[in-house]
Amino acid sequence: MIKVVNIVLLNINNMYNKMKKTIKTLKQKYWAPTPKKWRRIGDTFLAVSSVLAIGGLWQFDNLKEIFTAFEIKSMIVTSIALGAAGKFLTNFFKEE
Repeated sequence: MIKVVNIVLLNINNMYNKMKKTIKTLKQKYWAPTPKKWRRIGDTFLAVSSVLAIGGLWQFDNLKEIFTAFEIKSMIVTSIALGAAGKFLTNFFKEE
Protein backbone atom coordinates (compact mmCIF):
# COMPACT_ATOMS: atom_id res chain seq x y z
CA MET A 1 0.00 0.00 0.00
CA ILE A 2 2.83 2.40 0.86
CA LYS A 3 4.55 1.65 -2.45
CA VAL A 4 1.39 2.52 -4.36
CA VAL A 5 1.04 5.82 -2.49
CA ASN A 6 4.70 6.64 -3.18
CA ILE A 7 4.25 5.90 -6.89
CA VAL A 8 1.13 8.08 -7.07
CA LEU A 9 2.90 10.93 -5.26
CA LEU A 10 5.91 10.60 -7.56
CA ASN A 11 3.64 10.78 -10.63
CA ILE A 12 1.85 13.83 -9.25
CA ASN A 13 5.20 15.50 -8.56
CA ASN A 14 6.40 14.76 -12.12
CA MET A 15 3.19 16.19 -13.62
CA TYR A 16 3.54 19.30 -11.44
CA ASN A 17 7.14 19.84 -12.58
CA LYS A 18 6.18 19.44 -16.26
CA MET A 19 3.30 21.90 -15.85
CA LYS A 20 5.56 24.39 -14.06
CA LYS A 21 8.12 24.14 -16.89
CA THR A 22 5.38 24.63 -19.52
CA ILE A 23 4.03 27.71 -17.76
CA LYS A 24 7.54 29.16 -17.47
CA THR A 25 8.11 28.57 -21.20
CA LEU A 26 4.79 30.24 -22.09
CA LYS A 27 5.66 33.26 -19.95
CA GLN A 28 9.01 33.58 -21.70
CA LYS A 29 7.36 33.33 -25.12
CA TYR A 30 4.70 35.87 -24.17
CA TRP A 31 7.21 38.54 -23.12
CA ALA A 32 9.61 37.89 -26.00
CA PRO A 33 9.49 40.41 -28.87
CA THR A 34 6.66 39.60 -31.29
CA PRO A 35 7.66 39.41 -34.97
CA LYS A 36 6.31 42.22 -37.13
CA LYS A 37 4.13 39.84 -39.19
CA TRP A 38 2.31 38.49 -36.12
CA ARG A 39 1.96 41.96 -34.60
CA ARG A 40 0.23 43.10 -37.78
CA ILE A 41 -2.08 40.08 -37.74
CA GLY A 42 -3.01 40.73 -34.10
CA ASP A 43 -3.60 44.41 -34.75
CA THR A 44 -5.78 43.50 -37.75
CA PHE A 45 -7.89 41.16 -35.59
CA LEU A 46 -8.36 43.93 -33.05
CA ALA A 47 -9.16 46.59 -35.66
CA VAL A 48 -11.69 44.44 -37.54
CA SER A 49 -13.45 43.40 -34.35
CA SER A 50 -13.60 47.02 -33.18
CA VAL A 51 -15.07 48.19 -36.49
CA LEU A 52 -17.69 45.41 -36.39
CA ALA A 53 -18.60 46.21 -32.78
CA ILE A 54 -18.85 49.95 -33.42
CA GLY A 55 -20.91 49.29 -36.56
CA GLY A 56 -23.23 47.05 -34.57
CA LEU A 57 -23.69 49.73 -31.93
CA TRP A 58 -24.16 52.44 -34.54
CA GLN A 59 -26.77 50.49 -36.51
CA PHE A 60 -28.46 48.98 -33.45
CA ASP A 61 -31.90 50.40 -34.28
CA ASN A 62 -31.77 49.18 -37.90
CA LEU A 63 -30.56 45.74 -36.86
CA LYS A 64 -33.40 45.37 -34.33
CA GLU A 65 -35.73 44.83 -37.28
CA ILE A 66 -33.77 41.70 -38.25
CA PHE A 67 -32.34 40.42 -34.95
CA THR A 68 -33.47 40.53 -31.34
CA ALA A 69 -31.68 42.90 -28.98
CA PHE A 70 -30.04 39.94 -27.23
CA GLU A 71 -28.66 38.57 -30.51
CA ILE A 72 -27.20 41.95 -31.47
CA LYS A 73 -25.57 42.38 -28.07
CA SER A 74 -24.20 38.83 -28.27
CA MET A 75 -22.67 39.52 -31.70
CA ILE A 76 -21.07 42.75 -30.45
CA VAL A 77 -19.61 41.14 -27.32
CA THR A 78 -18.37 38.14 -29.34
CA SER A 79 -16.71 40.46 -31.84
CA ILE A 80 -14.88 42.38 -29.12
CA ALA A 81 -13.85 39.18 -27.30
CA LEU A 82 -12.52 37.50 -30.45
CA GLY A 83 -10.52 40.60 -31.42
CA ALA A 84 -8.96 40.90 -27.97
CA ALA A 85 -8.22 37.16 -27.86
CA GLY A 86 -6.62 37.29 -31.32
CA LYS A 87 -4.41 40.18 -30.27
CA PHE A 88 -3.48 38.41 -27.02
CA LEU A 89 -2.66 35.09 -28.71
CA THR A 90 -0.30 36.69 -31.23
CA ASN A 91 1.95 37.64 -28.30
CA PHE A 92 2.93 33.96 -27.97
CA PHE A 93 4.75 33.97 -31.33
CA LYS A 94 8.43 34.86 -31.23
CA GLU A 95 11.47 34.84 -33.47
CA GLU A 96 13.18 31.46 -33.43
